Amino acid sequence: MPGHVNMMDDVLISQLPPNILKSSLRVLLSQHTTAQKLFVEHVRGQLSASPPKYSSPSELFGETPCYAEFLASVRCLFSSRMASESLPYLSHFVASIPLARARWQLNEKLEVALEQACGDIVQAIQALKESRPDATRELQERLLDLRTAIDECESYSASNNLQFLFGRAQLQVDDALWLIFPDISLIHSRRHSSQVTSRMAIEPDLDRYAKLEHVQLGPLKVPRIFNGLWQLSSPAWGSASLYKQHRAFEQLGDAELVYGAFRNQLPPKISANIVACSKWCVFRAPERSVSPEYVLEAVTERSRRLGGRVELLQFHWYDYSAKDYLRILLELVKITKSHPHLVRAIGLCNFDSEHTEEACQYLLRETGQVGIVSNQIQYSLIDTRPTIKMEVVCEKYGIKMLTYGTFCGGFLSEKWLDAHAPDIYSEQAQLTPSQRKYFDMIHNWGSWKDLQALLRTLKQIASKHNVDLANVAARWVLDRPAVGAVIAGTRAGISNNSESNLKVFSIKLDEQDTLQINHYAVGANRAEMLYRKIGDCGHEYQ
Repeated sequence: MPGHVNMMDDVLISQLPPNILKSSLRVLLSQHTTAQKLFVEHVRGQLSASPPKYSSPSELFGETPCYAEFLASVRCLFSSRMASESLPYLSHFVASIPLARARWQLNEKLEVALEQACGDIVQAIQALKESRPDATRELQERLLDLRTAIDECESYSASNNLQFLFGRAQLQVDDALWLIFPDISLIHSRRHSSQVTSRMAIEPDLDRYAKLEHVQLGPLKVPRIFNGLWQLSSPAWGSASLYKQHRAFEQLGDAELVYGAFRNQLPPKISANIVACSKWCVFRAPERSVSPEYVLEAVTERSRRLGGRVELLQFHWYDYSAKDYLRILLELVKITKSHPHLVRAIGLCNFDSEHTEEACQYLLRETGQVGIVSNQIQYSLIDTRPTIKMEVVCEKYGIKMLTYGTFCGGFLSEKWLDAHAPDIYSEQAQLTPSQRKYFDMIHNWGSWKDLQALLRTLKQIASKHNVDLANVAARWVLDRPAVGAVIAGTRAGISNNSESNLKVFSIKLDEQDTLQINHYAVGANRAEMLYRKIGDCGHEYQ
């Protein structure tokens, strides 16, 4: 009966503490896609009927500031698919900073809030781009107003010796203008804050480089640890300013935009040796026919966002029954020959074994060469599905696996040794989106008790080799057939495990170590069980 809520449920909802109510809602939405759709539609209706109020600059940043509450209301807008409607609020917020003569210092409350606001702009713009909006005059004005507000905040920051905190937002707004309004007059190559640029005069750490193992991916010689930047895609992993992210990159190595901005500020002798890999993910049927021009435009766009050549472009396809992906792969391989200044090598992303082989056979027939150098897939001590078929296919065609999830979202670390299982829907647990994902993988693989037994074994082996627990987990994957490199998730400017990750190259697992680990990783037919439950590598993304 529409409109009816069980009386006792209604009492429960009205009396529950907010933290339990939020946790309960997350459980409901995670289990029912219909409920998620109704939830968002209801929120949108409420916000449309009663939009958030604008607070004045003095209210936002005065003696009793309300910027936290204001930003919370703006997040509700863009998170409920009202990205365009959120832009005037974001412009107002940024424009209010110089009007209120706001000031901040490193790591104080206001600086953290402004970094989060920058992340909010990134999220809102990304949501806007993904919605494929019409290029209306109203939207153009909203984006330009936001751009102007950010520029004025940059000038205010520079003149008052304050760290400019909206560099990443600048990149995103410019990118949206470029994509949606390519004909407007706009500076196509962003200038960046002098506060960032002045710190890019760094020297290569040759001792660090010498510690790395390398692998050949077609024409590329690359380190066997990649810094994965998926975590830059959303503030849900935490927010940091562009300055802090660039400082982190000095040690480590939007992700395309942020990384492109960093690479183009490096001295030529360093930037020329950086291996920049990106993805082209097609999640739905293309809106135009697949042609050589269509594929070249996609490659050119990724090169633009990275600010230079893409060393490895990894391709993901939404539906294997739509065979256009074979034609696209053929064109991508051709472009590596005709436009080597744009892209050097082509890989796959989350392809299963059957269609990896199909693509290889197709390219062999058409060109006489495989042309594909890698497949980015999930592989860890918890998810050993690649041992069923993928290893054989990759070895047959000379493809290397680039593995993500190797640390299982951080669960394969000492932090979780002897820890209680977290409530993944509770805010108190402070889990990242990737940890929620990998927690589910753990329970497909076994139990929390099983994980603790594995962690104790890894800790014992790590102590024996004088390394960290996570190094042992990564070393086991690196030693598997056809594995080229592991991808270590990087929350640039927020956390840094680069020194620990390098220890993986200092250890060699002996036969006893491997047998102990195999008991948990592939023993008791765990790989076959996961394969039956979830499907082959990448099936969860189809």
